[in-house]
Amino acid sequence: MNRFSSTRMHAKAKGKRHEARVCAVTAVTLAVLTFAFVILPCASAQYRPDDPKPPMLQDIGLDQRLNQQVPLDLVFRDEGGREVKLGDYFGHKPVVLNLAYFTCPMLCNEVMTGMTSALGAVSFTAGRDFTIVTVSIDPQDTTESAAAKRDFYLRRYHRAGADAGWHFLTGDEANIRALADAVGFRYKYDAASRQFAHASGIMVLTPQGRLARYFYGIEYPPRDLKLGLMEASQGRIGSVVDQVLLFCYHYDPGTGKYTPVVMNLVRAGGVLTLLALGTFIVVMVRRDSQTKTRGRAA
Repeated sequence: MNRFSSTRMHAKAKGKRHEARVCAVTAVTLAVLTFAFVILPCASAQYRPDDPKPPMLQDIGLDQRLNQQVPLDLVFRDEGGREVKLGDYFGHKPVVLNLAYFTCPMLCNEVMTGMTSALGAVSFTAGRDFTIVTVSIDPQDTTESAAAKRDFYLRRYHRAGADAGWHFLTGDEANIRALADAVGFRYKYDAASRQFAHASGIMVLTPQGRLARYFYGIEYPPRDLKLGLMEASQGRIGSVVDQVLLFCYHYDPGTGKYTPVVMNLVRAGGVLTLLALGTFIVVMVRRDSQTKTRGRAA
């Protein structure tokens, strides 16, 4: 074998090793980025650690009953002591509903405070654009305690005309249970502490009384609440810009939140771009290696 042939074979082998290294680095890079941007977020979203509840809390929760019709013929008393039907607050506007009890020492107050703060940051106004209905789960609550709670939170909400749009209701055990069962609100009375154990969250219903959205916890992002009201109103409230914003987000029943639809598209596009870029690099390196080999042969 002459020197020229040996040099040519050496260069060719070197080119192949270089090409293999580039391919390996590209593959590893793509694998890492795919794991970081696609697999890891999906796994994190689906992971649910074991969290056994104490016996007292086994029957406590807030189960989604999306699109279920609530019974509008249920009878309650409003903060003024007048007998009303639940359906009196439906018909034209979406309704924000929360179940609480007016002697609750902590959680109910946190829920209503969070709801009031979130609604205070939304451009829509109770009474004008939507209705708020707060129903006590305690049959022992009185119209006087309902009126006191209403006055407190109306002052906190501080919106003109809201006194016609926020109602605090009391009722008997049968009507309370019927409403709670319809919306999936599971609670239990603890005789030892003389308190109710219950979940924390609020619901948005359509003007016809169908459950549209659930929001969990004690703090509610104003953007999510606004989008929920817009969807429940079937486009009757909200500007053109708001409608575009609604188009860009979708409701995730698993989290009770709105998430950007485009994020999944961006991730998929990013991975495809990286794959295309990696393929381009491999092709260009191979072509460059072949060009150099031909140049030496010439």
